[in-house]
Amino acid sequence: MAEPILFAEGGYAFIKGGFPYCKGVRALEGYAVERVRFARPVPMAQGFAAIEAHLATVGRPRIALCAAELRSPKPLSMSGFASFNEGYVAVLKQWGLIRDGLNPVARSNVAPELLPPAEPSFYAFCYTVPAQNTSRSFVVAGSGEWPSGGKFPDDIVAHGDVSAAGLQAKARWVLDAMESRLADLGASWPDVTAAQVYTVHDLHTILRDQIVPRTGNGAGLTWHYCRPPIGELEFEMDVRGVAVERIRPLA
Repeated sequence: MAEPILFAEGGYAFIKGGFPYCKGVRALEGYAVERVRFARPVPMAQGFAAIEAHLATVGRPRIALCAAELRSPKPLSMSGFASFNEGYVAVLKQWGLIRDGLNPVARSNVAPELLPPAEPSFYAFCYTVPAQNTSRSFVVAGSGEWPSGGKFPDDIVAHGDVSAAGLQAKARWVLDAMESRLADLGASWPDVTAAQVYTVHDLHTILRDQIVPRTGNGAGLTWHYCRPPIGELEFEMDVRGVAVERIRPLA
């Protein structure tokens, strides 16, 4: 198991990930995670400004940002993905979130198959607020069916196989990753208030055989008709446990 790293100024701890994002975050005692979804995706620069304005409204510093959900115009090559991440992380550095080379902000970044945004955009974000008598709150970052640090594309689970068996294998691997990250955050499936899946492939047998047996039917599932952010990946998920979610209207 990975030990969460304390980010006390932000009110949360995080599981170390890579350069673009961490693997998950959990609120510290005395804090809770809240989520805001934009009424529709907002371009990156405008989105960062809107996040900053919202945090100011609720009396929180920029370093309270703990998770981001992004939308891209299309899946990227590995080099294109790396280039995009440089600009995104540069803003997090300006906000004081990157410490000792570690990125504490969880993230999902997917590409809608239909009606994609014209440019990379924010879909939603999470942050911490002071709270009393709170239950466990957390966000698990998105993961596709490629082991972090593995050789790309060779180590993609069931690489190139979108048959029923291939998709089952991909989903099983991703759900195992979600379960492992939940455990690292001191949580488990019953603590999840929302699960999201991103794929353009038939989900019905995966839902029956892989997802519901773990997540249960309580919170249900949100299926986004999207592709993972990197070409050749086919299935991605993220999960969270938060008590407060809002929709932010556009100005």
